[in-house]
This record gives sequence, C-alpha cells and structure tokens, in this order.
Amino acid sequence: MGTPWRPYVSFNIWSQFAPSVGQEHWHCDMKRGFARARKKEPLVKALLEQDTTPQHIGLLAQKAVYEFHQDIELLQPSNGVERMAEILQLSKEPSEVQQRVIQILQNYYKNPILAGKNIIKLSRGDEGIPEPILIRNGNYFFNLFAAIDCIFVDLDGKLHILDFKTGKSDFDRRQAFVYLLAATYLYPQQKAVASFYNLETNKWSDRITATDAQLNAIQIELVRIAEQHQKELRRYKENPSNFAQIFPANPGFNCRNCQFNSICKFSVSEVSA
Repeated sequence: MGTPWRPYVSFNIWSQFAPSVGQEHWHCDMKRGFARARKKEPLVKALLEQDTTPQHIGLLAQKAVYEFHQDIELLQPSNGVERMAEILQLSKEPSEVQQRVIQILQNYYKNPILAGKNIIKLSRGDEGIPEPILIRNGNYFFNLFAAIDCIFVDLDGKLHILDFKTGKSDFDRRQAFVYLLAATYLYPQQKAVASFYNLETNKWSDRITATDAQLNAIQIELVRIAEQHQKELRRYKENPSNFAQIFPANPGFNCRNCQFNSICKFSVSEVSA
C-alpha cells in the first residue's frame, strides 16, 4: 500500500499567501497561482525550471559552503577562493552572478562561520524536495516540508538551525518558527534555536527561540494555510476560467522581477514614477 496523499504546507507556501512585514506592496497572489495551480502547464513549467538570478546566486552560495566543508582544506590555501570558483564553474556564469558569488566566496573564506562546529546536517542546496514531516493537529494530518540548510550543535548542547541568505531581503522570523516546529518532530528530545546568516553582507540574525505555545500557534496557522491552499486549488481545478479571481494580480514594480511576467496578461513592463 502506498503512502496516502495528505494536504501539505511549507514556509514557501506561507510566504506566498502572506508577505513578510514591509513587503506587502510587492505581494501578488497571481504569482502563487502560476507556481501552484498552473505549474504543470508547459509554459509555466518551463519558467519554473529556470532559476531567477537571485535564486541562482543563492544556490551557488549554498553549494560553495557545502563544498568548503566537504574539503575543509579549501579554506586553508591562499588560492582557496579561486579553486572554489573553478568547482562552481563560475567562468560560465553571467558577469553579475560571477561578481556576487566571488564576493560571497571571499567573505566565507575570511570568516568560515561553520569551521570547527559539530555539523549534523549541511545541505548542498540542490537536493530537491525534502522528505515530508507528518504532523497531526487534532484529527487533521498534513505534511510539512522544511528545507533546512544547516544544523549544528551549539556549545550549550542545543541544536542550532541555520538558514543561509543572500541579497538584501530582511530575515523573516516566520521561517525560523517553521523550522523550530519541524525540529520538535525531527529531534523531539532536543532543544533548538534558529538563526539566519547573510553570506553577502556577513550579517547574522539574533538567536530565535519559541515557546511551546508559540509553536502550537504556528502549527495551527499552518493547518489554516494547508486547508486554504487545497481549497483554492480545488476552486481553480473546477473552474479554470476564474484564475484571476481566485489568484488576483497585483501589477506594478514587482512585475519587473517576476518570473511569470512573459506569460502574465496583467504584467506591466514600465511603471510611472
């Protein structure tokens, strides 16, 4: 007997439902509609398979951290950055990608924040969809997907869940809470903290913790999102012509960097100041 299908949710889906504080003006529900409801359509699927420049830089940065710690000697020689650039094949990348990733490599070479730590998980970044975590909330069962970048053991014995960032976006504490909730299922006997580290700016967030009450509230919110997500997918499946009503567009400056702007009829190429 195969694994039964269950509703599912992730921080990524949560962020597509509700933007982080201060990012409301960029939020577009139609983007979620393309990514979730129409993801199997050939044109949409082709766009989803192409990383945006920020996504590609993030993946290369994550891979670099992984490779540095697969061969820790790369952090020793004077040409460690150049050797990592060869491993990542940066010479084949566009100029913007090369410049930003080289800066990331130089930053990490000078300050390898994971060096000497007891690392129990370090993701390469391209492993695909993680194994689902089965969560029960009363009589409701759902799968939680949590793509955790890194887990190491702090000096006080607590698990430290670390998420790597690139670019200029602020840290979204909701992601940390989702990971802390995941940790209670994956490592029920251990206390955990979470934090973010920006590989481009060398900025480290504060250590984030959560009480049992806070994690219970996060779990209830995830149940609500999982239910709403399935409800909207069903509405679209039953009546695809209502796509724009189910997933309303928010045309504007955000269209310039949207991966679906070439197929979205609401996309605007220029916006008056």
